[in-house]
Amino acid sequence: MSKGKHENYEILNLIGYGLSKFDNELIKQFGFSTKISFYQFFVDNKIVETASTVKNRMDLFDHFFPGNGRQGWWQKGDAYIHRKILIDSLFGNENVEGYANIIKTYLKDKFPIEEANLGDIYYQEVPIIQSKFKKLQETGLEAELFFMNNYDSVDIFKDGSIEDARLYGDGYDFQVSVNEHLYLAEIKGVRESKGKFRLTENEYKQALKHKDNYIVSVILNLNQSPTVLTIENPIKNLSFDERIVNPRAIKEYHLSKAIC
Repeated sequence: MSKGKHENYEILNLIGYGLSKFDNELIKQFGFSTKISFYQFFVDNKIVETASTVKNRMDLFDHFFPGNGRQGWWQKGDAYIHRKILIDSLFGNENVEGYANIIKTYLKDKFPIEEANLGDIYYQEVPIIQSKFKKLQETGLEAELFFMNNYDSVDIFKDGSIEDARLYGDGYDFQVSVNEHLYLAEIKGVRESKGKFRLTENEYKQALKHKDNYIVSVILNLNQSPTVLTIENPIKNLSFDERIVNPRAIKEYHLSKAIC
């Protein structure tokens, strides 16, 4: 497997997860009777160069679905569990028919594949699936899920309890309580082993206010085997350049007349 991120990373993860979870029931949804012919479909449509690329992605997920009878890349342990957790969070409740439709929707939207080649079953477009696809391609959600499942392995958060603050939009993602100490954790994701991140104005203000109790947790190397880098008091310990982004006024639409 290449160390770099495959250009069709997201759809390959969806396919590998589906094959590991549903096995041959998935390929039947596409009108195939063997995995070899299913793999070849993606070669023929120029999504991958070789059939082994698809099989390798199945091997990656097999370890997390022991009921399929295959060990997959068991030697890797939980190195790639973050990929399963992300797909679980978005599509884990789907049955095989619904999950196959998710793959078909992605293929139809992203690749020039005739709908006739996507099997007999094809559903109408589902808006929430499109919204989930956007989340699938964002670094943020994957990083946040990794942190939620691994924060206790980070020294500063060891034996702490976590509260999700993402819905509040108040400049941090989680509050972690360790004994009587409260930390605010802002999560940033970086695909490679190094990179940059930004703070919003709200995040910057919270970091100024809470100082050493404001921890930026950068999830590095999301493409392969993620690690957590924690940065206490980021305003003090890092250098940021202020930039004005999208200075347009935000539009709102108000009712012309009362509804009652």
